[in-house]
Amino acid sequence: MTQEEQDIKFMKAAFEEARQAAAEGEIPVGAVVVCKGMIIARAHNLTETLTDVTAHAEMQAITAAASYLGGKYLDQCTLYVTLEPCVMCAGAIGWSQLQRLVYGASDPKRGYSVFAPGALHPKTQVTAGVMASECTEIVQEFFRKKRN
Repeated sequence: MTQEEQDIKFMKAAFEEARQAAAEGEIPVGAVVVCKGMIIARAHNLTETLTDVTAHAEMQAITAAASYLGGKYLDQCTLYVTLEPCVMCAGAIGWSQLQRLVYGASDPKRGYSVFAPGALHPKTQVTAGVMASECTEIVQEFFRKKRN
């Protein structure tokens, strides 16, 4: 399986988490952490459910992955997330030293690349735009419904 095929496979798993978030009334962002070809953590936004502004999908996934591995560094892991991380999440990604970040939709209003492009660990490799149209559409549809 090529890297591109793997990225799509795992982004589909993150997208399922985004669907779950939408079903729960949360902004539809999903994330999975993969280590050595295996999903070790799954998460989606829980900010409404937990009344916690820090309960983003990435934060939940990083915490679960660190717990699973028994250590705070995820330097052999890849985080797949449906929406470009915000500055807070990029900071957590940096501190956890993730090997790779793969995201779907860009976030020109809140994304880290606009406000803090240096927040990630220097060794973290970034791949953007995996399933971008699907990941963009689910967020746009969520907010369209909110406005009506």
